Amino acid sequence: MPVQAVAAAAADPAAQAERALLEQLRARRAEIEAREQAVAAQEVMLQAAERRLSRRIEELAALQQRLEGLDRARGDREEAGWRGLVRTYETMRPRDAAAIFNDLEMPVLVEILDRMGERKAAPVIGAMRPEQARLVTTELARHRARRTAVD
Repeated sequence: MPVQAVAAAAADPAAQAERALLEQLRARRAEIEAREQAVAAQEVMLQAAERRLSRRIEELAALQQRLEGLDRARGDREEAGWRGLVRTYETMRPRDAAAIFNDLEMPVLVEILDRMGERKAAPVIGAMRPEQARLVTTELARHRARRTAVD
């Protein structure tokens, strides 16, 4: 065999191996590029989802503030109603207020007496039937203890 033929035959397997390696590298590069594109697409989707979530969180925070404001306003209106009722009983004669308090439902009575000034409430409680006065005193103490526990 001529030397050139032997060299060509010997170079041929090396060239084939080199070509095969280059093909593998091209395939690997294409696979990596495809993964990079998929990752980039996922990043875009994640950023869009993150923006939507941020907007939703802002909307929910605004809604929470609005609800808290409405709840405060409702509480203020309710408290104003109680204060008006308390003023009514504080201006009455203790004996007349006691006559009404003797027949009032306990939850309402407790709310009124809790808001009354001590100097105004004491004569009214003193003018109530003794059993009703004991009951309301006990309930008032429980009411204040629960309120203190919450605060």
